[in-house]
Amino acid sequence: MTESWMTAFPCNRAQAEMLTDEHPSLAAFDPAPVLVASEIDEDRNEWRIDVYTQDEPDRRLIETMMALLGRKNRKPPKPERLADEDWVTLSQAGLEPVRAGCFYVHTAKDAPDTMPGVVNFRIDAGQAFGTGHHDTTAGCLLALDRLKRQGRRYATVADIGTGTGLLAFAALHLWPRAFAVASDIDPVSVKVSAENAAINGVPIGFGPGKMVLAVADGTRHPLITETAPYDLVCANILAGPLIALAPSLAAITAEGGQLVLAGLLDKQRDAVVAAYRRVGFRVDEHGPGAQWPVLVLTLRRRQGWRRPRRANGSAGQPPGDFGSW
Repeated sequence: MTESWMTAFPCNRAQAEMLTDEHPSLAAFDPAPVLVASEIDEDRNEWRIDVYTQDEPDRRLIETMMALLGRKNRKPPKPERLADEDWVTLSQAGLEPVRAGCFYVHTAKDAPDTMPGVVNFRIDAGQAFGTGHHDTTAGCLLALDRLKRQGRRYATVADIGTGTGLLAFAALHLWPRAFAVASDIDPVSVKVSAENAAINGVPIGFGPGKMVLAVADGTRHPLITETAPYDLVCANILAGPLIALAPSLAAITAEGGQLVLAGLLDKQRDAVVAAYRRVGFRVDEHGPGAQWPVLVLTLRRRQGWRRPRRANGSAGQPPGDFGSW
């Protein structure tokens, strides 16, 4: 146990997604701070980033955070001393395990569930989004569980904007003979996904029951396009990139295949649905949750000649606007 400090910075969702422990502006600090983002108020888009350090943070770190968050002229937050605490464990203390269908998602501080039929995944909080503690990720897990119970069978899976790798892990458990590709625009997320795969016993590689990882903007990567089409595609990102990606996701989805979308607000549902109907999808489910709907869609089978879909594979998203939740 050592002395540690926590400094809380208010922010919004986009800013929380942008910042990771390996952000270039934070890379020079030694030892590196640990950043943990949490949602305070969904309706007001109020978030907070807690910065944990082993020693009292110096003025330079606080000024760097203030500049990154566009708060240079605001009153800086006051660091809080957390004496005699394990600061890595403390940073995850507020995250409770999540049950979603057959899945039980927990951090290192919680023991796995030993009940028969429960699938445990350990996903620690930290550098990448998609821990399972946000409604969108939990909703996607529920959607995958329902698809399995409906008797769906998938041989190929793609998780675009994988975050921590959780949705790809879940798909491989439900369809153990499938091959999965998981990608993210953020290299840190891909690194974290590889680490999480090792923790959860998910094999990396080509072939049935394995997954491969790629750093990619949307679907723009040879690994994604050359192994397409996919029977099941998941994309848990944001409404803007989801709309921009509609032609590209249609291009990598097999006819009759399913697409699971999340990361959109209820007020954005109609725009997202319209974008995917234009490229040949029908909506099967609007999913639970009024605030964060999860959409399950099926790509209609083509009949006769149809103008080819043109897709450049890019999400058209700015740097930092990445990750699954």
